[in-house]
Parts: sequence; C-alpha cells; structure tokens
Amino acid sequence: MLTTRFANGAPNWIDVATSDIEGARSFYDALFGWEFQSAGPDAGGYGFFQLGGRTVAGCGPSGPEQASSAWTVYFQSADAEATAKSVEQAHGSVLFGPVDVMGQGHMAVLADQAGAPFGIWQPGQTKGVDVANEPGSLCWVELYTPDVAAGAAFYQRVLGMETSSAPFPGGTYTCFNPNGAGEESMFGGIMPLSDAPGKAGGAPHWLPYFEVEDADATADKAQQLGGAVRMPATTMAGVGRMAQLTDSHGAHFAVIRSASPQG
Repeated sequence: MLTTRFANGAPNWIDVATSDIEGARSFYDALFGWEFQSAGPDAGGYGFFQLGGRTVAGCGPSGPEQASSAWTVYFQSADAEATAKSVEQAHGSVLFGPVDVMGQGHMAVLADQAGAPFGIWQPGQTKGVDVANEPGSLCWVELYTPDVAAGAAFYQRVLGMETSSAPFPGGTYTCFNPNGAGEESMFGGIMPLSDAPGKAGGAPHWLPYFEVEDADATADKAQQLGGAVRMPATTMAGVGRMAQLTDSHGAHFAVIRSASPQG
C-alpha cells in the first residue's frame, strides 16, 4: 500500500507540468477540491496542491521542450547523484538535474531504458507529499512499457524495487514494492504498453492513480471541465472501479474507487 511512511524506491512526490497554471488550478480544484499555494517568488511559478491544508501534489510550468502537460511520479532516493549515474549505466537517461531545491531536497527527472520519464526525490526538509491513499490523493502508480521484464529489471537495478505477481484477467499483473518491504507494501505495477488506452498505447509512461469516492462521477466531471476519458469507468473484482482520464491540457492520470479491504 502506498503510504507517507516513505521508503527508498517508493513514490514520495508527484507533480504536473502544464502550460497553463491557472487552468490547472481551476481544473483540479473543481475535480478534487485541491487548493493551490505558491512556493514563493523564487520558485518560478511552482506551487503546491493542497487538500485540507495537506500537500497532495505539486504544479509548475512546463518547459519549452515539453510537447504537452504531463504528470511526473517521483521515487525516493537516498542519493540523487548516485541514482542518476545508475540510470545512465542501465541505459536510461538524465533529462534534468540532479539539483538542490532550495534546501527542501534534491531532485532529478530521468527516463528509463524504454524512455518513460520519472523523477527521483532525495528528501531534505521536505520528505514528500503529506497524504496518500485517501480520497483526492495518490494511491497507486502504473508503468506502461513495451517490455515488462526489462522494465522490472531496470527499476530493480536503479531503485531496488522488488516485484511480485498477482492474478489478472488473461494472465498476471506484475507489482512493485520497496526493497525488503514485502508484498503488503506494494505501491504500483507494470502493464504492457500495448494494453494502454489509445492508438498503439502512446509512448512509455508512468500513470498516477488518485483515490476518489466515485469513479464514474469523477470521469463525468473531468469531461465537463474540458478533460477527456481515455478509459471509461471499469470494475475489477477485488481491486475497485477505475477510469483513465486527461485533464484540460492533456495530462494523463487515473482515478479509482478502491474495493473495500477483503478479510
């Protein structure tokens, strides 16, 4: 389960880069009840989405090299410099950083061996998001990649992630958990890129899932706000009811009403 008791190799931060900060503020406020708080005049427009005074995500302006708005999932690293070097040695690439973020921590944006972007966050004063697994917050992450085995091997090598298998319609689902933490600490999984909604699945990517009270109502609301539904709300027994969406500027994300814990 994804928690705020962060471990190395587990998600500890998430943010959306967008060409329209005000538009993103309006969209996610209406969809999830998030309020935007600026990180200050020296932050280049970056700020924090908060829910009840607790930070659930970040938001900042997209760079000129970005074709569209996008969410980035960050994983905890004990040493951002060393992890970036490990990524390059594993045939990934460094897209930005590592850099110190005003004493709050060190971050870098990287890409894995298939080109899927992801971030790393080495905690400083800021450990990570304040809330997870509650309605309106991050609860799961999913990697879409053309080679599941190669993807699992890459993240095991650079972040120590362990994998396990779970039953899945038509086969098995490969799950991630932090090194040595056991399957009860699963925070994400891997899917073949060919199974992603849309033509040819698009480019390899990490997809964040946010917990909601009602996946159908959230999908409808996203469309009303100018977003789109990539995968209509679908129920998976024992998992929950989920939908894959885009925001009003094309950033991909998913929502889920998780099934009640069993037994």
